[in-house]
Amino acid sequence: MQVVRLNQDALRAVRRGHPWVFADAVRDIAEPGEFVRLQDRKGVSIGWGIADEGGIAVRVLPGEPLPVDSFLAERIGRADSQRTRLMPPSTNAYRLINAAGDGLPGIVVDRYGPVAVLRLYSAGWVRHLEVLVKTLSELPWVESIYRRYGVTRVDGRKGGETLAGPPVGESLVVEEHGLRFLVRPEKGQKTGLFLDQRENRRRIGELAAGRRVFNLFGYNGGFSLYAAVHGAARVETVDMSGPALEDAKENFRLNGIDPKAHAFHSADVFKWEAPGKAGLVICDPPSLTHGKAADAVARQAYKRLNSRVARWVTADGLLASASCTARLDGPTWELAVAEGLAEEGRWALLMRCGAPPDHPSALAHPEGRYLKFALLSRL
Repeated sequence: MQVVRLNQDALRAVRRGHPWVFADAVRDIAEPGEFVRLQDRKGVSIGWGIADEGGIAVRVLPGEPLPVDSFLAERIGRADSQRTRLMPPSTNAYRLINAAGDGLPGIVVDRYGPVAVLRLYSAGWVRHLEVLVKTLSELPWVESIYRRYGVTRVDGRKGGETLAGPPVGESLVVEEHGLRFLVRPEKGQKTGLFLDQRENRRRIGELAAGRRVFNLFGYNGGFSLYAAVHGAARVETVDMSGPALEDAKENFRLNGIDPKAHAFHSADVFKWEAPGKAGLVICDPPSLTHGKAADAVARQAYKRLNSRVARWVTADGLLASASCTARLDGPTWELAVAEGLAEEGRWALLMRCGAPPDHPSALAHPEGRYLKFALLSRL
């Protein structure tokens, strides 16, 4: 293996367990996909990793160095075994590989029934794609492997393609806690569904009975479906995408619910005017920042957004507020939400949480804990 020597900042980070070595921390840059040994300036080995390109020079790998086929077989087998124990039999849509949280930084694999959807966030793994596909194919439930494109620095294109097994169609239907969902691996958000909100959707369903519900930035109606199934009086789903709303209606039909009994608004939440108030409002916007320069702007945007939607919550109502913005940590986001809500009365925090257990994150990798979810009640 080529040796990559780290400066003191990178040494401290790697020893803590951080999975990234940034390019400005090293002088010896390897070709993407090469496995490298990490050393300090005295030549003492502190680990190994796979070379990347761009801002991240090396993705740090756990354990002792292994041949790539043995390493992938061990890590993927371990992740699959863990998910088998974690997931209920009524769910066949979940994250199988969550990058550094499963010791495979730069690799994400989601399960949708018999289909494994692969997305690469590191150019280093492209070199080992054949071995990766072969290893995934050996899992007992995998019939097809589909690669989803859309990571600019890795593949630079949209869409996707079937890499193994029967061709994956435009859509398929999966189960989540016994509910049926339409998934579009090629065109859907992320790899088809927001799998990280699965348990929060279930919680929302448990709270929705008898309430009027507004689901803002509702995409294909995940929160809306759970609310309707559990007896919400009326669910109003708001999203800018007409096709996403049509999929939301289809999800209702797949579960025996007449979408005509509810409402679907194609609108910008930042401009939409609610037709009254609701006992449960869900606000799950897309990421509002994509770079350091936009962080302060995003903080203000979350403040204004939560102030805006809070006025639509009834006196005894609930607000579920979420963020998928990795650049804002939990305390910073919560403060922005609190400042926004303070303009619309007094509130209590009932619950806060992040991603579910099939989305593990390395302890020393706060960047991996992007999802923030809070349930609040008006006092």
